[in-house]
Amino acid sequence: MSEVPYQEWRSGLLGGRAVVWSRTAGAGPQRVLPDGCTDLIWSYGDPAAPAGELFVAGPDTRAHLAEGAPGTGWVGLRFVPGTGPAVLGVPAYELKDQRVPLAALWPGAEVRRLAERLAEETGRAGTGRNGAGRGGTGQGSAGRALEAVALDRLRGAEPPDPAVGAVVAGLSGGRTVAEVAAEVGLGERQLHRRSLAAFGYGPKTLARVLRLNRALDAARAGTAFAEIAAVTGYADQAHLAREVRALTGVPLSRLL
Repeated sequence: MSEVPYQEWRSGLLGGRAVVWSRTAGAGPQRVLPDGCTDLIWSYGDPAAPAGELFVAGPDTRAHLAEGAPGTGWVGLRFVPGTGPAVLGVPAYELKDQRVPLAALWPGAEVRRLAERLAEETGRAGTGRNGAGRGGTGQGSAGRALEAVALDRLRGAEPPDPAVGAVVAGLSGGRTVAEVAAEVGLGERQLHRRSLAAFGYGPKTLARVLRLNRALDAARAGTAFAEIAAVTGYADQAHLAREVRALTGVPLSRLL
């Protein structure tokens, strides 16, 4: 069965707190766009790292070009904004725009056990969409292993900041930072500090990133660029173009 370059599915164990994804290396680098999320990633099949590697991709403020040798594969767990710190054990700002080996965050023995299990799972056959998804083998089994370890760490973590979900919902809905701060009962400085810990950056940057992703969703659905600017909170189409290039490095048309 041929491998699918990229696929993702909702986490069965973590529900709305994460999605599982898998990818195989293509002919060139992939542009990974900022989305406010943190990812726990298993990389395998790279001749330069034959044993595989576990690492964390922190919340990005700009696009990141992910490269891999032919045959390299990745299985990842992408946490929704605000969830990653509870799993990883560090505030999100320590990971901003970083790719960090998991062994720098978790005990080495725990990372080695997880890596051995993931190496076994991704060594199995059947990594296409049917094999990799729910109930399959290969990448799908590796994804479930990542889900299980994340769920275990969430169970032992401190209760989540009750403001996090409301902040994401408010900013995703296009509210201003001042409006969101008032809704969650925080001053803007307090909101900024708590946002750094939860998301890796302040609410203004998070709002820009979330707005970018709303604009991309609309563009991929066929909405005209001028209409996208109007409905997603940009001053005009020129403002949309500047923001997209600032955050992704390319024009909006290149991302469709």
